[in-house]
Amino acid sequence: MTRLSAHPGYARFWFADTVSTFGTYLTTVALPILAIVMLDASDAEVGLVTGARWTPYLLFGLLAGVVADRYRRRPILITTDLARAGLLTVTAALALLGALRVPLLLVLVAALGALSLLHDAAHQSYLPRLVPPAALTRANARLEQSASLAQTTGPFLGGSLVTAFGAPVALLVDAVSYLFSGLLLATIRRPEPAPAPARRHLGHELREGLSWVYRHPVLAPYALTLHARFLCASMATTGFTLLVVRGLDPGLNERRAAFGLGVVLALGGVGAVVGNALSHRVGRWGAGRAILLERLVEPVGWTLAALALTGAAGWLMVGAAQVVIWCALGVSGPNEMGYRQAVTPDRLQGRMNATIRSLNWGMLTIGGPLGGLLAKHLGYRATIGVAVAGMAVAATVAVLSPVRTARHPDAEPQPVPEPAGRE
Repeated sequence: MTRLSAHPGYARFWFADTVSTFGTYLTTVALPILAIVMLDASDAEVGLVTGARWTPYLLFGLLAGVVADRYRRRPILITTDLARAGLLTVTAALALLGALRVPLLLVLVAALGALSLLHDAAHQSYLPRLVPPAALTRANARLEQSASLAQTTGPFLGGSLVTAFGAPVALLVDAVSYLFSGLLLATIRRPEPAPAPARRHLGHELREGLSWVYRHPVLAPYALTLHARFLCASMATTGFTLLVVRGLDPGLNERRAAFGLGVVLALGGVGAVVGNALSHRVGRWGAGRAILLERLVEPVGWTLAALALTGAAGWLMVGAAQVVIWCALGVSGPNEMGYRQAVTPDRLQGRMNATIRSLNWGMLTIGGPLGGLLAKHLGYRATIGVAVAGMAVAATVAVLSPVRTARHPDAEPQPVPEPAGRE
């Protein structure tokens, strides 16, 4: 088995991704705290801030896939990393100067989401140009192991930075991580082939990407049930954040609660590390079974969070919930990403990834504000409960679908069907 580091460019790609992912988890903690503490945002406004980051995925996700297939992907990665560094620096500066308001924050967060959308479309599509299909599951697992390590320490560091220096400082550190990532990616010297000449008809290219995903016998039910899972997870996450910061321990002020949120999210990273370590072994059962395992276990973790007591026992319960949720996601992630990349032709990688990912994250645009509204009218725990019910329905549909038959091509020969209606 060839070592991943033997593939030219992969090590730098992995390291750049690891550094920027560490920074991203700082922002994950800092943004809601910035809205809650510095801007005194309401529950509904917190939901809007959560959703604003993912609005571009819903509106422009398919276009990002076309761009990733039309042009070389490494320059896209470099440009978007550098632009995100600049945007976060501006956001932090406005906050420090007292010039930031919720409407302006929504605009800045949406712009950050647009850059992340284009970066993600190119990122997931660039990996198959660095490693062969048989190594994709291992390559994705290595990336997710780093992400899990970042998730273990990033929120803790983010909570510590926010508590000690305020949310703007955490955003500045994330800006530095994006700057480093962009500069490191610029040093990759592996030649990237120019995309094959194609009919530059936007409508045709969009239809081709949609057709590949939603007429594929396995990708179609996988993607549709995954979209539903993301909608519910976004609702649950909004309710969970508000529960931890405002409802779990009324005796804590919000800055100390922000530190607690960082610790809880870091525990989720521990679960993800364990899940990633088990992902290859579970994948031997079949990619589909690994995916279904996550779909069935994740609602259990969110249920534990919804039932959390107040005080010290509650902190233990929400921490355990994050471990369960992210362990399941860690098992599934490398298997589902490896399967998606392996069964899709290179010329469709950008559109396949953007189609699935943009609609996934687009669900956060709906789920975040919806979770905020439900939290306002039903309460934090009931909001998580509604999300759990939705996840359970999506999981049941997935179990009854062809998703359960999915296997990695390197594990067992598997024909790749051409979806009906391709031009």
